Amino acid sequence: MSKCTNFERHKMHGHDTVELKNFWEKAIQEQTRQRESEESRLSKSALNKEEKEEEEKRRRGEEEEEEEEEEEEEEEEEEEEEEEEEEEEEEEEEEEEEEEEKRREEKRREEKRREEKRREEKRREEKRREEKRREEKKDM
Repeated sequence: MSKCTNFERHKMHGHDTVELKNFWEKAIQEQTRQRESEESRLSKSALNKEEKEEEEKRRRGEEEEEEEEEEEEEEEEEEEEEEEEEEEEEEEEEEEEEEEEKRREEKRREEKRREEKRREEKRREEKRREEKRREEKKDM
């Protein structure tokens, strides 16, 4: 005996055609409902996945933007620090130059004083000699 279809089996067992028609319509409707449900679930899943991907892209974009801002701030801070260091170095150099100039000025003054002392000493010596000559002339 060849295989018979479900329809034929039902018919052989005495089901009337209206019942069979209703049975098959319900079966087809259930299959259609399940397929649509599965398609809807897959569609929602795909939408959720797409939304998640878009959210992830947006979040990554925000993170990259924040990182760029942080890098810019760090660069600005580094530049400010470098400028401050340069200014401090310039101030130190100026102070050193001023100190050096003060030392040179002090040396010049000291040299002038020594020179003045030598001159004064020479004058005194010259006066002594002159006085001594006078004394010698008087004594003669």
